[in-house]
Amino acid sequence: MRAGQFPIGALSEATSVNIETIRYYEKIGLMPAPPRTEGRQRVYDGTHLKRLTFIRRGRELGFSLDEIRELLGLAKGHDLTCAEVKVMTDAHVGDIRQKIKDLKKLERVLSELSAQCCGKNVPDCPILDALSKSP
Repeated sequence: MRAGQFPIGALSEATSVNIETIRYYEKIGLMPAPPRTEGRQRVYDGTHLKRLTFIRRGRELGFSLDEIRELLGLAKGHDLTCAEVKVMTDAHVGDIRQKIKDLKKLERVLSELSAQCCGKNVPDCPILDALSKSP
C-alpha cells in the first residue's frame, strides 16, 4: 500500500466505526467502494476517512442514514446549499424538541406512579395496577 492508504481495520480504528458498519455503509451507498489490492483487500484513503467521520458525527447528532445521505448530496445528486442544510437541521432540531417534550411527560407520569407506591414488600403494587389499565 502507498502512503495515505490504509486497510479497513485502520479506517475503523481512526474513526471509531465498526468494520461491519463500514461495509454496510458501502453496501447502501453512503461510502464509495474503495479500490482493492491484487489480493482483493480494500484500500482506503483520506477521502474515505473524511466521509466516514462525517457519517459518524451525523449519527452521533441523531441524523438518520437517509438524512445523512441527503446531507452528503447523494439523494438528489447535487451539492446542497447552506440554506438547504439549515432547513434540514432546523427540522431535526424540531424533532429533538418533540422527543424532549415526550420524555419530560414520560418522566412526570412515571414519577407520579412511583410516588403512589409505598415500596414495601406487599402483594399489591399501584405501578403494576396502572400499567395493567387500558388508557
